[in-house]
Amino acid sequence: MRLAAWIRARAGSLRRQFALVVAIVVAPVLVALIVGDALMVVSTRGVVIVAVIVIGAGLVAILAARTVAGGIMGDVEAIRDGLVEVGRGEREVTIETSAHDELAELAAAANAMICQLREEEAGRDLSEAARRNLVAAVSHDLRTPITSLRLLADAVGDDIVEDAETRRGYLRRMGTHIDALSVLIDDLFELSRLEAGDISWTIEQVPLPELVGETVEAMRVQAEAKGVAVTADVPETLKPAHANPEKLQRVLFNLIQNAIRHTPADGSVVVRAHCAHGPAVEVEVADSGDGIDPAIRQRIFEPFTQGPSRVAGETGSAGLGLAIARAIINAHGGRIWLADAGPGTKIRFSVPAA
Repeated sequence: MRLAAWIRARAGSLRRQFALVVAIVVAPVLVALIVGDALMVVSTRGVVIVAVIVIGAGLVAILAARTVAGGIMGDVEAIRDGLVEVGRGEREVTIETSAHDELAELAAAANAMICQLREEEAGRDLSEAARRNLVAAVSHDLRTPITSLRLLADAVGDDIVEDAETRRGYLRRMGTHIDALSVLIDDLFELSRLEAGDISWTIEQVPLPELVGETVEAMRVQAEAKGVAVTADVPETLKPAHANPEKLQRVLFNLIQNAIRHTPADGSVVVRAHCAHGPAVEVEVADSGDGIDPAIRQRIFEPFTQGPSRVAGETGSAGLGLAIARAIINAHGGRIWLADAGPGTKIRFSVPAA
């Protein structure tokens, strides 16, 4: 055993190891025959015949070992070369072997590792891109009101505006920008807490007819100011939701406010609810606006996603409402999605039923 370990440690390649193993097996037989002949235990002719047989068997064994070793070495080299490519940064690598053995299992494990590495790096790239976009969007949404505040403050501070009424108008505009900044900062803080899982809510039975009715009534003044009709269509027999009432109402506020903002005058917003398949209730907020731009349909629940025509500060929205709504619904174990609709937009979400 020590000799075999010594040979394996010093023989080098697998081919040489196989050849030495064959030699170790054949050599004792030849030595025994030579010794037997010397001691006259067997006849010389018998020794020659057996020796020829042993040598022939040894040659066959060497050829077989060489063939097997060649296949094994090919697989080992394929695995080695594949991993070297991965080490150089290549991710579109698939290692293939010539047999169904342990080396094939090793190659499959290496392929799974490469696939996982590729997916993790793709996810990291997406996260990095999202982080860069988030920083750019936050910078954009902060720059506009801060620039306006600076100009207004300079005008008031340098006594450029002498008329008292104009000065008060400037101060009101400053207050509007300050409120917008405060809302943006609060929304960012809430979104970061939700995504970090910093949640300590009380979950209870929430009667949806009452909750939806209160929310719609609270949004009615804003809707009427824009000429939009907001109504609720929730059956009184609907199962209660198993949720936090304040957070669920926050979702409704965000969705209804977003719908009002994108619905023209004389349009409508309807909030519906019904029992979904399984132990869940489903809520829908539908508007009669122009619908979601196809360019952003896949990204509407991402932070700072707005239509391409958006002008900063024009709508008073930083594009965080739907992202916060998604985070709240996900934290409840539900889901939120953009439903197929003809005219207008329909956003639906489901939460567990009580």
